[in-house]
Amino acid sequence: MSRTEIAGKASFDAIRYAQLWEDGAVLCDAIGPRPGGTLVSIGSAGDNALSLLTLDPARVIAADLSAAQLYAIRFRLAAWPILTHGELIELMGSRDSERRGALFDRVLKACDSNTADFWAAQREAVLLYGVGGVGKFERYFRLFRTRLLPWVHSRQTVRNIFAERSEAERREFLERRWNNWRWRLLLRLFFSRRAMGALGRDPAFFDHVDGSVSDHVARKIAHSFVVNDPRRNPYLHWIMLGRHGDALPHCYEPENHAFIARRLDRIDLFHGAIEDVPFPETGVDGWNLSDIFEYMSPSGHEACYAALVAASNPGARLVYWNMMAPRAMPDGFADCMHRRTDIAAPLAARDRAFFYSAFHVDEVR
Repeated sequence: MSRTEIAGKASFDAIRYAQLWEDGAVLCDAIGPRPGGTLVSIGSAGDNALSLLTLDPARVIAADLSAAQLYAIRFRLAAWPILTHGELIELMGSRDSERRGALFDRVLKACDSNTADFWAAQREAVLLYGVGGVGKFERYFRLFRTRLLPWVHSRQTVRNIFAERSEAERREFLERRWNNWRWRLLLRLFFSRRAMGALGRDPAFFDHVDGSVSDHVARKIAHSFVVNDPRRNPYLHWIMLGRHGDALPHCYEPENHAFIARRLDRIDLFHGAIEDVPFPETGVDGWNLSDIFEYMSPSGHEACYAALVAASNPGARLVYWNMMAPRAMPDGFADCMHRRTDIAAPLAARDRAFFYSAFHVDEVR
C-alpha cells in the first residue's frame, strides 16, 4: 500500500523541512477560493497549510507522517496570534534580528508542553538561523552557501544575482559571470543524488527517480536566474544569502498576516499518511499534495490517488508537483477527473520555488 512505502524506508524523527519549498501563492491560485469548504494539505513545516486559510475554508486538515513536522506547525500556530508581522518574520529567519531569543521565549510559553520541549532543544540553532533554518534541508543549503559557494564566487557576485536587470541582462550575467567551470563542478557534485540524499532529502525519496539530479537542478536554477526575476524570489534569496529578500513566501506576506491569525482555529493536525485522514462525510474540496506521489511506486501512486478522488467533492482540485519522477493522473481516471493544464501551465511558469519539473492541477468532474 502507498501509505507504508515511504514510511518504511525514510526517517521521520527530526525536522526535515523547517520551511516550505513550494510556492504557496501558486498553490492557492491553483485551488482557488473555497469559502466554507474543507481542504487537506501535506503538513511539512505548515507554511502552505497556513496559506490555504487565505482561501477562507471552514477547515484545513494538515497531515504528516512526521511528528517533528507537526511540532513545526504547532509552533507556528502558537506564534502567529502573539507576534506582529515584523516579529514573526524575524523569528522565522526571513530577516536579521537581535531579539530572536526573546521572541522565541514568548512563543515557547504559548506552546503546549510537548511542543515547547521539542523546540527548546532547538534553541541554539533558532537563535542563529531562525525557526525556518533548522531543518535538514536548510542545513544542506547552509553548507552549500557558507562552505562551498565561496570557492566559486565572491560575496559581491552572489549579491549581484539580485540586481535589477532585464531578462536579456540576466541571461548575460548567468552566462558570462556566473556559469564558470567551478560552478558547473559544484552543481555536479553537491546536487548529485548521493549528496542530496545524504545531506538534504532522505535517500529513499529518490527510489523512483531516473536521470541526473544535478542536470535537472542546473536547468531549474538557470530558469530562476533568467526567466523569473530573482529579486522577487524568496527561495533563491534563502539559498544564496540565508534569508528571504524583499519578497516573502505567501503566508508571510504582510497583507496575509492578520487574515491567517484570525483563522488559526480552522486548522486540524493529523499524524499519519494523507490517505488515512478521517475525511469528513461532507467531502474534501481541495488538496495540497506537495510531491508525495514521487515517493511512491506506480501502483502505490494509483492506489493513493484513487483514495483521494473517492473522498473528493465535484470540483475539488488535486494540486501536486513532480521533481524528477513523472507522476500525473493515472490511466483510468479520465471519466471522473479533468487535467486542468489551462490552470497549471501559467502557474508553473511563475512558480518561484524552482526545483520542480512539473506542476499538476487535476479537477474532479
